[in-house]
Amino acid sequence: MVLWIMSAGFCRVSSGLCRVSSGFFRVTSGSSRASSVFGKFRLVSAGSARFCSGCEERLCPPLLAGDVDRFGGVTVRDFPPDISEEEFSDLLKVSLHQWRSEGRVAVWLHVPISQSRVCSAAARHGFSFHHARGDQAVLSVWLAEGQNRLPAFATHQVGVAGAVLDESNGKVLVVQDRNKTKNAWKFPGGLSDLGENIADTAVREVFEETGVRSEFRSLLSLRQQHTHPGAFGMSDLYLICRLQPLSHRIHICTHECLRCDWLDLRELAETSETTPITSRIAKLLLYGLENGFQHIDLHMEELPAVYSGLFYQLYHRPMPDGGKQYSKGAI
Repeated sequence: MVLWIMSAGFCRVSSGLCRVSSGFFRVTSGSSRASSVFGKFRLVSAGSARFCSGCEERLCPPLLAGDVDRFGGVTVRDFPPDISEEEFSDLLKVSLHQWRSEGRVAVWLHVPISQSRVCSAAARHGFSFHHARGDQAVLSVWLAEGQNRLPAFATHQVGVAGAVLDESNGKVLVVQDRNKTKNAWKFPGGLSDLGENIADTAVREVFEETGVRSEFRSLLSLRQQHTHPGAFGMSDLYLICRLQPLSHRIHICTHECLRCDWLDLRELAETSETTPITSRIAKLLLYGLENGFQHIDLHMEELPAVYSGLFYQLYHRPMPDGGKQYSKGAI
């Protein structure tokens, strides 16, 4: 005999009725059809079950399928579409018991907004919100012993500006933002998009605000600021890149900028109509222009990541011979 059943726990089958923790299946003799409150079933053959005193018993696996990460956590992304809050609570309870027995350290639930009803059920089992973005919320729970060691969600926003320097005449591209309390000269820039590299952000923002095309040359500076206004309580990282112009004609974005111009570096370094950080970078660029940019530049090198197989960008001062004197066999 073959039965379609869905449950987590022990399923006891008698001649006419199969009782499950979340409801009842009615089994017709000689038939494999059964009804369930879950609406989805797992195929179990009689040969794979245990028999005892004329009854068929089986420990059914958890119905919440998840992916195990390299840290020993479980991530669940798919849920039965029509599952109720109480049904989900039953499934989650047994799944958590199973994951604990397997030594899993944490569980992540990626819940679409259309199934947000399961969040309250998860909360009853110790889950809390980790973060939310777009149409999905992520809940987490720590299963291992000791203090919760799960990382917090992103704590910073990243702003990037581009200092477009024309080395032939010592002029740099600057803008004045619209709707600011002080119309100070600054380098064009904005927030980095998700998954966007720093260099790409600088080039994109410069073009969007000024219409000037440019290419990345180096990273000049990094500013860290906490409790930044408009950062939703997060900390703020602000990076300034040195760019080389590929065009010079200005097509200002009037929605974001009040003014835009090419200013002499020395004028920018000395004027009171700018911000402290812009003035400092102007002086840094002056030093590089006069003494060589190798003294101020942080170059970018792309390296392979060990675990993901992807690549990342590393910014650092260049070594004279690229570090060959420290290579294997050179020491």
